[in-house]
Amino acid sequence: MIRVVLADDQVLVRAGFRVLIESEPDFEVVGEAADGQEAYELAVTEQPDVVLMDIRMPNLDGIGATARIVGDERTAGVRILVLTTFDLDEYVFRALRAGASGFLLKDTQPTELLAAIRVVASGEALLSPRITRTVIAEFANRPEPGTKVDAGALSFLTDREREVLTLIGRGLSNAEIADTLVIGAATTKTHISRVLAKLNARDRAQLVVTAYETGLVVPGSA
Repeated sequence: MIRVVLADDQVLVRAGFRVLIESEPDFEVVGEAADGQEAYELAVTEQPDVVLMDIRMPNLDGIGATARIVGDERTAGVRILVLTTFDLDEYVFRALRAGASGFLLKDTQPTELLAAIRVVASGEALLSPRITRTVIAEFANRPEPGTKVDAGALSFLTDREREVLTLIGRGLSNAEIADTLVIGAATTKTHISRVLAKLNARDRAQLVVTAYETGLVVPGSA
C-alpha cells in the first residue's frame, strides 16, 4: 500500500486529489495539510511514502516544508512530489535543492500523476518528461550563492560512474543512458546505485544538482 499525504491550501484541490488517488486499490491518503507546517507534522506522525506538495502555502511554504521533512531523520524515508507551473520555475529550483524527489505540472493527466506517485514511492526521482530539460537548463543558469559543491566529491567515482552522472545531469533516462553508453539496463541501474551511494545522494534529483554544482555539467550542455 502506498501511503500519501496531500499538502495544498485549497480544500477543493485536496478533495479532487483524494478521490483520484483513492480510486486506486494500492493507494491510501493518510492525511491532508493546508500549509507546510501541517505537512511536516503529518510526515512525522503518519510516515507516508509520498507527500504531494504544493509550493505556495501559508505559514510554511512547500519549499520550507520539503527541506524540513528531508532534513529530519524521523522522515528520512518520506519522498516529496511537488506540483508546479511554469510561472513558478524559480521555486522549482529551490525545491530541487531542498530535496524534492519529483516535479509535475498541475495540468498533468490523472494517469500521469498516479504513475508519478508510484515512481517516487519506489525511491526513484521524477521530473516530468514535459519539463525535464527545460528545468535542468534553467536550473543551470540560476545558481544560488553559497551552494557550490566541492568537485572533489567526484573523486570517489570511476570514469564510467562520472559518465553516468553527466548523462543524468543532462536529463537522460535510464534507457537513454544505456543506449548512449552501449550497456545493459541492469548495468545502468547498478552504476546509478553506486553513484548514489558514493555521493550520499538521496535520489536522482540530487544527482542532477550535484552534476551542475560540481561543474561536471555546464549550462548549455543539457
